Amino acid sequence: MDFSPQKKELLINKLQHYFSRELDFELEQFDADFLLDFICKELGGHFYNQGLYDTQALISQRFDVISDDIFQLERPAD
Repeated sequence: MDFSPQKKELLINKLQHYFSRELDFELEQFDADFLLDFICKELGGHFYNQGLYDTQALISQRFDVISDDIFQLERPAD
């Protein structure tokens, strides 16, 4: 994944704050950068795919509603 330098810095800061707050561990800039790269490379695809599945389910639900709406517009035909 390619993030802008600003976005990458934000994500690194989030990792550092998490480690500090939750694990009482100071994660240095280099280590946080390395960890972010690892997470993106090894786990990013799983999150991406789940996002696709969630989007597909949402679109399917919306399509069902639209289909029902169209069905209700039908007029009797003799």
